[in-house]
Amino acid sequence: MKRFEELFAPHMNAAYNLARWLTGNDSAAHDVVQESAYRALKFIDSFVDGNAKAWFLTIVRNESYNWLKVSAGNRWVAIGDEIPADDLALGHGQTPELHAMHAEDAALVQQALQALAPVFREVIVLKELEGMPYKDIARVVDIPLGTVMSRLARARTMLKLELLKLHSHE
Repeated sequence: MKRFEELFAPHMNAAYNLARWLTGNDSAAHDVVQESAYRALKFIDSFVDGNAKAWFLTIVRNESYNWLKVSAGNRWVAIGDEIPADDLALGHGQTPELHAMHAEDAALVQQALQALAPVFREVIVLKELEGMPYKDIARVVDIPLGTVMSRLARARTMLKLELLKLHSHE
């Protein structure tokens, strides 16, 4: 148990973040992370050395896809939850107008991300939100490094198009 805490506990927030973005569901993300932690603990002896975060997030990714398959009947669906209230708290120096603009922008980005297929969403989340290097993303997603870069480029283009589409509908 101590080894698990040392290796994987520091990555629980990243695990939840990835699961949340892939499943599009807060409750499912908690379930996925719990199941992933159980699997990581169960198979901890198979983790020799290397990148504990990448190994753990690979489990989280696989569990997220399992959840999507079961819950969607093998069809991809985007489930848009509201932005948590604590994400909308006013920071120092923010006017209500500026806060409203930032909240609206965040909601648009969240909506645009949810419109992407999970294979594109996951690379954006891992790179832009988790700050993972390309080689670690390649390990987590189990694709070649070049595919990570091309998929990320495509995902960014698709995200930009989604944002333009959403912005034009305002």
